[in-house]
Amino acid sequence: MGSRNRADLAVNGRAEQSPPEQSDPELGALVREIIGRVADKWTMLVLETLEEHGRTRFTRLGECIGGVSQKMLTKTLRQMEADGLVSRTVYPVIPPRVEYQLTDLGHSLGEAFCGVWIWAEQHREAIEEARTRFRQSQATKTGSATLK
Repeated sequence: MGSRNRADLAVNGRAEQSPPEQSDPELGALVREIIGRVADKWTMLVLETLEEHGRTRFTRLGECIGGVSQKMLTKTLRQMEADGLVSRTVYPVIPPRVEYQLTDLGHSLGEAFCGVWIWAEQHREAIEEARTRFRQSQATKTGSATLK
């Protein structure tokens, strides 16, 4: 690949970009940090919910997501706000009204993860078959280990 930062590779008949051969260590650290933050379940569900519903109140957001504690939702939203993915608007009323919405950066992240959704949809059967084969192989190993 030489000195090129990105190379086009033909994969399954499509052009794909490979990561840079020599990457900036600071950029690499940022990418790992962002992946660690956004690849968690709650961030992805907040992204999906805000993408679907637009500007949403805190309580409604928790209801739409389901199963998330107030503490975890608060932590997730604060981190997303710090990363520039959501904006938080507080209205000076009693009781306080707080609404969240995706920023342009948040929308762009949602678009990037849309590719993962499409990939999962296209490969669902293959993934399920692989998981079934794996479970069966594990059961066979466990069964044969018990017989020894």
